[in-house]
Amino acid sequence: MRRDIADIRLAEQVFAPHYAVPMPTIVSRASPLRLERDADSEIVATLQSGDTFEVLELAGVSAWGVAVGEGLVGYIDRTALELIGSVSA
Repeated sequence: MRRDIADIRLAEQVFAPHYAVPMPTIVSRASPLRLERDADSEIVATLQSGDTFEVLELAGVSAWGVAVGEGLVGYIDRTALELIGSVSA
């Protein structure tokens, strides 16, 4: 949980200055889900290729959101994600 932003689905349960609508993505390669944005932060799970990750914020090289299958919130390398329904060039 963060103090500055929350999933819009939690709007009736928690107060946050900003709410985000989850953007579903697919993990394209095995990647660590970290507790914090830093690359040396604690790994809370390893997401596998094909897992669903709902992005709530993109910032720099990381994405913050929800690992759907694990029910965990954290940061993942944004280059490991593909938009669902996106068209490759």
